[in-house]
Amino acid sequence: MSSKRKISVLGAGGWGTALAIMAQNYGNSVLLWSPFEEEIANIRRFGENKKLLPGVPVPPGIELTTEISDTADSDLVIMAVPSFAIKSTAEKLAPVLKKGTLVANAGKGLEQGTHRRFSQVISEALPEARVVALSGPSHAEEVARGVPTSIISASEDVEAAEMVQDILMNPNFRIYVNTDVIGVELGGALKNVIALAAGICDGLEVGDNTKAALMTRGLAEIARLGIKLGARSETFAGLSGMGDLIVTCGSLHSRNRRAGILIGQGHSPEEAVRVVGTVEGYHAALAGYELSRSVGVEMPITEQCWQVCYNGQPARNAIKALMERPRRHETEQPWK
Repeated sequence: MSSKRKISVLGAGGWGTALAIMAQNYGNSVLLWSPFEEEIANIRRFGENKKLLPGVPVPPGIELTTEISDTADSDLVIMAVPSFAIKSTAEKLAPVLKKGTLVANAGKGLEQGTHRRFSQVISEALPEARVVALSGPSHAEEVARGVPTSIISASEDVEAAEMVQDILMNPNFRIYVNTDVIGVELGGALKNVIALAAGICDGLEVGDNTKAALMTRGLAEIARLGIKLGARSETFAGLSGMGDLIVTCGSLHSRNRRAGILIGQGHSPEEAVRVVGTVEGYHAALAGYELSRSVGVEMPITEQCWQVCYNGQPARNAIKALMERPRRHETEQPWK
């Protein structure tokens, strides 16, 4: 465990709260920020994030605030906000951030419209920050309770990635460094689409064979896109690829899987998102489909998720469309 550092966590949802609890429990000085007065007031009132992490105490030593200026002089700022709030939160942070501050993004997704990875969005808003991407199989519900977890700290700035590793790593939170930021971020973003599809399979009760094939071929198409965009193939066999895919497709902690189950049971995608809450796979299906089309990479599962979520395609028809695609060799590389 490293010496005591000031860590500011932006976003008091489940993941942000979990990271704040973990960092505080291992001897850091932690601040948890939310733009919503009610969210902070409820944590103060109940001593826990009652909605998203019920039964997990928020240590009283964590400073709770709605003032982003309180994050000044942080050694590390962790961004744990929903994908739609990445850019606006980084822009709010810009006036108070010291030059050279470590900023670690814990969100997973792609910016709508531009299809940019979140480290790109943050680096544009915070050009003098040292930006790192955090990714890997890490449900908030388990991290907050000290369940052994391993993730990736990724940056082309190796020293910055190692500094985040040093600050956050502890006996229950193991961190590996990776310089393949493209692969790490794409794996984290697009596995949400495959998890949504896996949930649809569960909702349709089509069986384990179907879901195993979906996960395997889903990882293959994520890797195809990543390699086309400059990622390393081995990254997708690691924690931010296969690891995150396994946990998100297999656990009921996964909001993507839960939303998919509802869709498979006959609920509309819009209703499923409303019931479950933040479902990053719903948004990533659109961004991933558009990105794959723009660079000429075939991603049939992502395309069918897009059809189901945005074009009214019945889920069973999506499975039929995937199963009746032309014959292929498993290791074929049609993007070349």
